[in-house]
Amino acid sequence: MITYVYAQDLKGAIGYQNDLPWHLPSDLKFFKEVTMGHTMLMGRTTFESMDRRILPGRKTVVLTSQEDYGKDIDELELVHSVEDVLELAKNQELMVIGGAGVFKSLMEHVDKILRTVIEGEFPADTYMPDIDQNIFRLDKVIDLPADDKNPYPHRFEWWVRK
Repeated sequence: MITYVYAQDLKGAIGYQNDLPWHLPSDLKFFKEVTMGHTMLMGRTTFESMDRRILPGRKTVVLTSQEDYGKDIDELELVHSVEDVLELAKNQELMVIGGAGVFKSLMEHVDKILRTVIEGEFPADTYMPDIDQNIFRLDKVIDLPADDKNPYPHRFEWWVRK
């Protein structure tokens, strides 16, 4: 099973200069909760934006064309094609966390989308397309207001393939 996990603003922005355009502790907590204990798949640039760190409690897999990438990093697994990713996803829920190229290459195979929508617009250079509601249905929504630690109202959405 392939699950996308990402946050976006109202215009679909997901990144700016290899980083998140916002700081939202509630979303970071949500990300940790939904990915904990799972295998996370990401592209090389996304992994590098995380300072090439393996997050605790999660297996890290990087999709890259570089055969010898990350050989110095214990516990890092590499895949080199969409076919490799699909094989990996046969017996587990694979949490795909970015970047845009990885999302685009796997879009026809995604089963579930866990999306945070932030009620704001931010400077960005990377965007997600709208979710095709002919293919996915919204299954659950949790709305959260802005508060002392989270400066923007936001919502967590669960989308599933029809």
